[in-house]
Amino acid sequence: MVVLFISLLFLQVFVLNNILFLGYINPYIYIAFVFIYPLKEKRIPFLFFSFLLGLFVDFFSDSGGIHAFSILSIAYLRLFFVRVYFRKVTADYAFFKLKSESFGKIFNYVVTLTVIHHLIYFSFANFSFHNLSNVILNTLFSSIFTLTLYFLGTYIFTKSK
Repeated sequence: MVVLFISLLFLQVFVLNNILFLGYINPYIYIAFVFIYPLKEKRIPFLFFSFLLGLFVDFFSDSGGIHAFSILSIAYLRLFFVRVYFRKVTADYAFFKLKSESFGKIFNYVVTLTVIHHLIYFSFANFSFHNLSNVILNTLFSSIFTLTLYFLGTYIFTKSK
């Protein structure tokens, strides 16, 4: 997990933060840490590492804690959506692997958490009801870009059975 943490941090900070497609679309692939982190691990260290990852992205992006709050929010909500989409209970967490689930369930789970993350992030970044259309457009297009990169990356970097 340390390799995943560092890889996602460097990918986000040194590559993806420098992409600004069409002037306002930016992928935030570092949130994949929340999707990939094993459910069998203890929750408090997971929340701490998620917060730390967001804090490091904030440090390099000069964004004042918005990334840390956004990723911590979806890290906290993750178990709720695992129960909703995968019908897993606490006893099943030790055996749960995301890649063993159907694509439809994974897609719904990842899309939901990504949209929540982006909505929180862009709401705090704009922090005004006058910019509500900007928040919605940024959330929509950045979510699409992030999800495209996430699913392409998982397709490319996972072995077929």
